[in-house]
Amino acid sequence: MASHRERILDQFTRQAVPFSQSPSVSNQEALNTIVRAADAGPDDTSLDVACGPGLLVCAFARVVRFAAGIDLTPAMLEQARKLQQEQGLTNVSWQQGDVTALPYPDAHFSIVSSRFVFHHLEDPLIVLKEMKRVTKPGGRVLVADMAPAPAKAAALNAEEVLRDPSHVRAMPETELRGLFAQAGLTEPGVTRYRVECELEDLLSRSFPKEGDADRIRKIFADSIATDALDLNTRLENGKIYYAFPVTVLVAERSS
Repeated sequence: MASHRERILDQFTRQAVPFSQSPSVSNQEALNTIVRAADAGPDDTSLDVACGPGLLVCAFARVVRFAAGIDLTPAMLEQARKLQQEQGLTNVSWQQGDVTALPYPDAHFSIVSSRFVFHHLEDPLIVLKEMKRVTKPGGRVLVADMAPAPAKAAALNAEEVLRDPSHVRAMPETELRGLFAQAGLTEPGVTRYRVECELEDLLSRSFPKEGDADRIRKIFADSIATDALDLNTRLENGKIYYAFPVTVLVAERSS
């Protein structure tokens, strides 16, 4: 059986190009919302943990003095470098590495972020503590992830494991807040948003096991009446639309 690390590498190597073009991932308004939530400015240096195709790193780079990104998957970093070149950004660096042991000194960045990552982690607290470690005192630690309503989390997670075998568990906002407390961070400020997308587009850039795509279509269709997945699923002109509930938590490293 494949290890979780192998599942991550397999899924995100295959997803590298379509993931970078996903409307929910590349939505500029959502990226700007995260940069604003971090209170980023020209004196800041930022790190995005498990940066994927570099979209958030490049969004920070337009505001901060220097922006870095680290990711496990070489194919994702290849997309990130292409994006950097397309946007003409020179204040950016990329590194391949393991986010459970970040290869940076203590208190190195003023902003450390992670977007759409925690639901892929077997032990998110380890990563959050590493994020805190490399953040300067007075700096900000930011986590943005899908955060379903507690009563609907199990249904959403069951569907997401079918759609993406590297998915572990999306946590409700209360659990994410609890991680911040366990990591010794201050009470986080919270911003919430959704970006509406279409199911067939999502499936076109997903790599579920054979036969599971039809199971996913049925789960989405069955959820419309009661919003069982907390995705605001709706049917329009024969297409199913959905919107992941995203929570952005930002806390200061006080010491």
